[in-house]
Amino acid sequence: MISRHWTCVTDPNAGDAYEKYLRTKTFPGLAEIPGFLTATILRREHDEGSAFRIVTEWTSMDAIRRFAGDEVESAVVPEAAQVLMIRFDKRVVHYEVREQVGGGG
Repeated sequence: MISRHWTCVTDPNAGDAYEKYLRTKTFPGLAEIPGFLTATILRREHDEGSAFRIVTEWTSMDAIRRFAGDEVESAVVPEAAQVLMIRFDKRVVHYEVREQVGGGG
């Protein structure tokens, strides 16, 4: 399993709008991609706005390629989401999941 990590900071008044975008646009689209497993929104308030870390889990790098294309380390950030942000990572980081403990929730 591969864990994909990406961060951004939204405009101070756009944090809730970005979460809504993730829930209504991004995550439903990801759910349609074979090999997508989970998505997690991590959020904390920041001096500049709302800081987010988005973590998705995939069965393999091939599954990630179905989402991101051949440049798997390039961030996929639609224009509709970019307008809510002060800044965002242009690159993502992948980790091989070596072990998970617990049932979640």
